Parts: sequence; C-alpha cells; structure tokens
Amino acid sequence: MHTQTSYRCHIDWGRRGAQQAAARGDVLVIVDTLRFSTATVTALHHGGFIYPCPMDTDMHAFAERIGGVAATRNWQVPPGSFSLSPLTYLHIQPGTRVVLASPNGATCCQYGPEVPYLFVGTLINAQAVAAAVTQILDAEPLNVTVLACGERWHTSSEDGPLRMAIEDYLGAGAILAHLGYKKSAEAQVCEGAFLHAQTNLAELLWGCDSGQELYQKGVEEDVRFAAQLNLYATVPVMQGEFLTRFVANA
Repeated sequence: MHTQTSYRCHIDWGRRGAQQAAARGDVLVIVDTLRFSTATVTALHHGGFIYPCPMDTDMHAFAERIGGVAATRNWQVPPGSFSLSPLTYLHIQPGTRVVLASPNGATCCQYGPEVPYLFVGTLINAQAVAAAVTQILDAEPLNVTVLACGERWHTSSEDGPLRMAIEDYLGAGAILAHLGYKKSAEAQVCEGAFLHAQTNLAELLWGCDSGQELYQKGVEEDVRFAAQLNLYATVPVMQGEFLTRFVANA
C-alpha cells in the first residue's frame, strides 16, 4: 500500500480505497453522487437521520431496532416512502430515522468506526464538506481521503466488480477544489477534472453511464437534482451507526 504521507489530501476508489484510508487513519469522505450521497445530504438537510448499511442487511429488523423505517429498494416508490432517490426526502418529518442500503456509498460507511471522522459529500454540498474537513485538518495532524465510490458491474469481469463512475470523480473533485492542503498527484488530477467540467455538470451527469441507467429506470429527475453544485450547506458525519449533521466550531 502506497501511503503518500507527504500529502494531506488523497483520492481513492471503492471499498478497497475505504479500507486503505481506514488503515492509514485518514478522515474519510464518501462520495456516491448517484444516489446515496445526494439522498443522505437531502435527508439530513430536511431534519432526518440516515442509518447506512450494506445490501445484505435485514433492513426491516434494523429499522425495528432503532425505531425507524426501512427505505424501499424498489424503483417505484410509494407515496410517503423513502428510497435512494433524494426527492423522497424533501418532505421528511424532522427526527425520522431511515435505514438506507446501497452497494457502494452505504456499504463504504461501514468503515466509520475505523476512521477519525467519516463524512458524506457530493456536488450538492461540496463546499460545506471541504469547510468541515478544513476545520479538522487545521486542528489535528490528520490527512483526508476523498473516496469516489464508483459503480459495480452487474457481471464481474476479470478486473473485478468495480467500474469508474465519473459522477463520483467530479463530486470528489468539487470537494478537493476547496481544500487548501498539499494534494497527491491523483487528487490534483481529480480537482482539475472538476474545474474543467464545473460549467457543464448537468450535461455530463445526464450523459454518463449511471445517468443513462437512471433515465432508463424512469428516475431522471434524480440526475438533475444531483447535478446542482453547493445546493446545501449540510454535512453528514457518522456518529455511531447513523449519519447526523456536522456542527462546526464557532
């Protein structure tokens, strides 16, 4: 494992990247733009709490234990229910606890207990996440890994199940662009990709593989919503087994 200890800001991919960040003791920022991160930020902004979990979790048992509700995994969401769609959280009742599973972002949140801080970020809260990370890195001798979660092939190839997701790369780059610490070469390139693309985010998210998949599933409004830059100042941070709003020091 290459630690690149002379750099304070790193970019990595997928579950392996999260594991390596935890082994280094880095602050970890989970970026899963379509759709876990965007749904989580939206839920917390409107007063909810998110309990992330891997896909093989018994979500209903989990929800019963915490006095919450399990998000549906169906593409068609009944009125009043929650899912990976950020739009389902626009009218959430404050205090509602939602168990939310996903194969990428929610699964990578399992490393929360192993890192000093775990944040959830994406395009819609990039600047706010960077401000939270900056507060911590100014106060503590820590580094940060911004994790582009990526997507998973339906059928694993010889290279494994993970595939690149440009929407996560751009979300990571948006956060890195607001961090003023020394960046690894990989983080510099990621930041540069965002700076080059920032005026064209909606079109790029719409045209990428993940965006097209969501369009074919009939949830294209999720893509439009996720492409909004710095829509919210809400920063989810892991506290035990749930994500709550980070409160900055005065």
